[in-house]
Amino acid sequence: MPDATPATSPDAGDRRPLFESAVARLAPVLPLLTELGERFAARGHELALVGGPVRDAFLGRTSLDLDLTTDARPDDILAAVKGWPDAHWDIGREFGTIGLRKGTHVVEITTYRADTYDRTSRKPEVMFGDDLAADLVRRDFAVNAMAIRLPSLEFVDVHGGLDDLVARRLRTPSAPEESFADDPLRMLRAARFSAQLGFEVAPEVRAAMTERAGTLEMISAERIRDELSKLLLAPAPRAGLTLLVDTGLADVFVPELPALRLEVDEHHRHKDVYEHSLIVLEQAIDLEGPADGPPESVPGPDLVLRLAALLHDIGKPATRRFEPAGGVSFHHHELVGAKLARKRLRELRYDKETVKAVARLVELHLRFHGYGEGQWTDSAVRRYVTDAGPLLPRLHRLTRSDCTTRNVRKAQRLSRAYDDLEVRIDRLQQEEELAAVRPELNGNEIAEALGIKPGPVLGEAYTYLLSVRLDDGPIGKDAARAKLVDWWEQRGRE
Repeated sequence: MPDATPATSPDAGDRRPLFESAVARLAPVLPLLTELGERFAARGHELALVGGPVRDAFLGRTSLDLDLTTDARPDDILAAVKGWPDAHWDIGREFGTIGLRKGTHVVEITTYRADTYDRTSRKPEVMFGDDLAADLVRRDFAVNAMAIRLPSLEFVDVHGGLDDLVARRLRTPSAPEESFADDPLRMLRAARFSAQLGFEVAPEVRAAMTERAGTLEMISAERIRDELSKLLLAPAPRAGLTLLVDTGLADVFVPELPALRLEVDEHHRHKDVYEHSLIVLEQAIDLEGPADGPPESVPGPDLVLRLAALLHDIGKPATRRFEPAGGVSFHHHELVGAKLARKRLRELRYDKETVKAVARLVELHLRFHGYGEGQWTDSAVRRYVTDAGPLLPRLHRLTRSDCTTRNVRKAQRLSRAYDDLEVRIDRLQQEEELAAVRPELNGNEIAEALGIKPGPVLGEAYTYLLSVRLDDGPIGKDAARAKLVDWWEQRGRE
């Protein structure tokens, strides 16, 4: 294995300890990388580890990706690795990428690129390059434009990426206006990296994002959705979301978020809904369980919970009313918000289950506030559980997170009330197995009791018996059958 010392590149001069630490972080994969580097060198080709894996090594993070770049064309890549990987695939061959698997490691090797862009559609004309420096300048940020040549371990940093890492700063290798013109999605990546890494965007980058926010419209909903999801799943999404709102990018693909910045009336009769939503998101994140925890702990990071926390109040701008007595109301904002959330997430091409779950949580997030001092009947508690269904653990956390009052006594009162509700839910679940609540007569028994065949009427009868089960709890088959017959006779008389 080569000596883990940077070559005499001026980029690394006073950063030797950082480089040595980064190489140590890469130690588990260095034998594999060195072997690949030697294979390419033997055929007269360059090979370098590039981008995220290099950045993460300097940050002391373990990267799951091994991204390599080379002057070799796809056919030459395959020739250089022939007989080496356990498997390979060339689904990205058109863009110069060959994927490999060696043991548990997945490697992607991509030919140097020197693409040109159609700036009206963001479709690149794929052009292969011959120079590492030219390949690095086309990358999104300087911190992702560092490379380590293989097998020599020469550190290449022509754009000051390591200085940016130390300063926790995001800059583009080329002028940000040019970089974002080539690919507007890079503006979302800036927000995502600010959330994932805790970096500040440079002033010129922020200015370019603001100036070019409208160009995001040419990016597909799927690509935008993926970046938004990655941002929300980051350790501290607030920084990235704030950047999206402040630069106007959010207006393009999730305008409901900046719309939460309702003007504060002079008497301060309602809270800042935008700030409240960010706090709720942060509090919901704090209530997530460990990644390897059981489902009922809501293992984090949980996209459904985080989307619901962010969007739970998006119905407020449309429902705000100033009351004659001086207050402010948002009647039915949870129902309006659920519709808005459903529409927005569908437009962003989220899957049906995610859309359904987030909209349902938004719809249910106020239900607890009717609980008061525990006046709910057991029937109301059962309905709370059954309406939430498998979303109940998330609803627990969303409801608790929705308390952002600075009134300590009020906060403690709400917390105690929800503690009491959860105790009642646990008791009823143990007594009645609420998670699997269903009528005490099945479809066949209902049909037999009423002398009817399967069809819409049988569905009505089933729904009626379900409401009996929720209202009265378990009453036994005979009593359920008697109530069903009474309902049927009453229905016949109407």
